[in-house]
Amino acid sequence: MSHFRPILRDIDFLLPPSVQDWLPDGHLARYVVEIVEGLDLREIERAYAGRGSLPYHPALLLSLLIDGYATGCFSSRKIERATDDSLAFRFIAANTHPDHDTLATFRKRFAQEFEAVIVQVLQVARENQLSRFGTVSLDGTKIHANASRHSALSFGHAEALEAQLKAEVQERLALAEAADGANLPDGMHLPEELKRREDRLAAIAAAKVKIEARAAERDAREQAEYEAKLAARAAKVAANGRKPGGKAPQPPTPGPRPTDQINLTDEESRIMPVAGGGFEQCYNAQALVDTETMLVMIPQVTQATNDKQQIPPLLERLAAQAENLPPPKQLMADTGFFSEANVVACESVSIEPLIAIQREEHHPHWSERFKNPPAPPPEATPVERMVHRHRTPKGRATYALRKQTVEPVFGIIKSVMGFRQFLTRGLDNVRNEWTLVCLAWNFKRMAVLRPQ
Repeated sequence: MSHFRPILRDIDFLLPPSVQDWLPDGHLARYVVEIVEGLDLREIERAYAGRGSLPYHPALLLSLLIDGYATGCFSSRKIERATDDSLAFRFIAANTHPDHDTLATFRKRFAQEFEAVIVQVLQVARENQLSRFGTVSLDGTKIHANASRHSALSFGHAEALEAQLKAEVQERLALAEAADGANLPDGMHLPEELKRREDRLAAIAAAKVKIEARAAERDAREQAEYEAKLAARAAKVAANGRKPGGKAPQPPTPGPRPTDQINLTDEESRIMPVAGGGFEQCYNAQALVDTETMLVMIPQVTQATNDKQQIPPLLERLAAQAENLPPPKQLMADTGFFSEANVVACESVSIEPLIAIQREEHHPHWSERFKNPPAPPPEATPVERMVHRHRTPKGRATYALRKQTVEPVFGIIKSVMGFRQFLTRGLDNVRNEWTLVCLAWNFKRMAVLRPQ
């Protein structure tokens, strides 16, 4: 007698006749379908002309994409296969099977509308009293581009490689002029060799033009900053009658630098430092996260490694969605976002900034936690008022929420959902994909927070 359970693959097993019986109550797929079918998708629906065969409903396709990204199934081909292999995806698709081209086209065509869907989802969370969205945390993380850093070409290397290829072309032309071709190595086909080098020369020339265009934009920006510094020094001289201390600002050096780079696979991505050391071809993906629920309010992607310029566009997006969602009262960010201009920008829209101005020492004396500094004077600057808030017990307790809200979001997106590299290329496409990732995260999080 066998001591094991029998393997009975020949017995007929039938699924329940209703797709509603395929998944247990509380399954993520059920929640995705429930929320998406309650959203206002009329803008997307109006885009369909009504000609040809009947299309899949936008709610079905959007639900498949959201559940796919929430469960680590990002490829449209994998989602297509999952509608056969996975009960959850078969439930969402109502036992139909949209092909990968339909899913990919839908994702690309309506990517801009996904931002409006995020706002609607946040409204659902607010109506269900999951959060009041009063305090938010801002941070960024490096996400690998769909390109290798080894495909990057610097301006200095491009010029050296260009000179080398031109010399090789001349050598092969000289071989071609030989009457008998006796000097040709075995296996060499001169027309192919010449075409290969001419194609590379054309690609290098195009890359150099783009690097020079970027350098021109940088020159204009640095020249404006230089002139602003000169004007500030002149204003101090006029006010005090004394020459300001320190070194005078140096004019910028125009033109491309030897280290200026462009990636030949995704020219809009950038070489960026990554956690753990080293550099990779990445984008800087950022998220404004509600500290009460860890829901992403605003996703954004930038090519800049430095975060100091990212708060003003974020405030503009908050103002744009103010009709549908009230703006937060307090914004927290780490030292990478600190500048006097950012502090003033937050206060100008009635948002209290709590941005760290420097790294704090680890393991401070216990008495530091209970110090309550005196109130700042009435003439204190916005930065001085913010520094005072940081040093109060309430400010320290509030700022402590930043690390435990926004950073876990990135950790779960990368390690649990498995999203570590963009599938698309180009800044606009990457921004749209990051929006979809954050939308999927919001569904995943709301499914946990919902009342049982």
